[in-house]
Amino acid sequence: MIKINRLEIENVKRVKAVKIEPSSAGLTVVGGKNNQGKTSVLDAIAWALGGNKYRPSQAQREGSVVPPYLHLVLSNGLIVERKGKNSDLKVIDPNGQKGGQQLLDSFVEELAIDLPKFMNASAKEKAGILLRIIGVGDRLHELEVKEQEVYNRRHAIGQIADQKAKFAKEQPYFPDAPKEPISASELIRQQQEILARNGENQRKRQRVSQIQAEFEQQGREVVRLTAMLNAAQEKYSQLQNDLAIAQKDALDLHDESTVELEANIRQIDEINRKVRANLDKDKAETDANEYRQQYDVLTAEINAVRQQKTDLLTNANLPLPGLSVEDGELIYNGQRWDNMSGSEQLRVATAIVRRLKPNCGFILLDKLEQMDLETLREFGQWLEQEGLQAIATRVSTGEECSIIIEDGYVAGQEGVTLQQPPGEIDPGPTWKAGEF
Repeated sequence: MIKINRLEIENVKRVKAVKIEPSSAGLTVVGGKNNQGKTSVLDAIAWALGGNKYRPSQAQREGSVVPPYLHLVLSNGLIVERKGKNSDLKVIDPNGQKGGQQLLDSFVEELAIDLPKFMNASAKEKAGILLRIIGVGDRLHELEVKEQEVYNRRHAIGQIADQKAKFAKEQPYFPDAPKEPISASELIRQQQEILARNGENQRKRQRVSQIQAEFEQQGREVVRLTAMLNAAQEKYSQLQNDLAIAQKDALDLHDESTVELEANIRQIDEINRKVRANLDKDKAETDANEYRQQYDVLTAEINAVRQQKTDLLTNANLPLPGLSVEDGELIYNGQRWDNMSGSEQLRVATAIVRRLKPNCGFILLDKLEQMDLETLREFGQWLEQEGLQAIATRVSTGEECSIIIEDGYVAGQEGVTLQQPPGEIDPGPTWKAGEF
């Protein structure tokens, strides 16, 4: 990884003359009070390495007649300079060959010198950068589209199922109603059959009376007509047998009531209304169950897609343990970006930016006063473990600061002039930052 071994800055914004040798790994904290030139140091580095699009609008220090001077020595041997009236760029490699901005762009990551651009990006943009560098963006997008499509179908099915269930619940139910609607003509036909059978019974009863009368008359004929006794006796015996049979049949006869049928005929509309209500309720419950089954199937499908997304990210080479993407947003240790602490946001941003261009071994961080000393120490230790170099500013003059900027100078270097005529040796000291 390429890092910054030494930097010299003169007459840039608030900086008068600063010489620093940053720690090769961990934090180099540029401290000081407000308006002393701390941020100007970072702006100068960004301008030196990132090109004129990072040139401050008022690059030359106010009140200075000497143009800005930038001199950086990188760990790969490159020397980067900007000096003169137009602050022209000069890049010299270890072999003495000259290069330009294109050479710097090949290993300097833009976000490493402009971290706020990443920090202020939208949640979707941050997640997109991560997915792009780990190479799963396209596949994850396909799975997210599929998940959304299945989710929409399941949502529609769920709404229908809820509507059906609500409709079924609101329907009245009549347990005493028949299963199918009844017909008035059928009830009338049944009534007519009963009346016909009752009429037949009545005819048989009348037949009994008729035979009884004939029997009595014939008895009198037997007495009166003794001469015709034999013939009358034979007929009498026959009638006696017929009478016995008829009487026996009459004893077993029972008339059927038509009261229930007559009531049903009168209430047929009400009965059928109850039947239809019961059928509607049964169908609504059946429909609700069917839609619920479809909902469960789609739920299983969504879970399968989500598992594929989880597996995709689990197996990806992520730049930081605990880092992932859910619903198009960065997740670190279970927290979304807006719920992360400031130090966590910096750690995530640094890890992602580092992965964008692995050869870029440094990063510029402004305003680290948001971190307490313990968090600052932990962040510095993490940077050291990762072999990363960070040059940061902090409104402080405490021991955590590697150097202190006072009125545009490194404290202890006041009055040092960096640009020397050819052949002269710079008498000023070089401030070597201690590791924090």
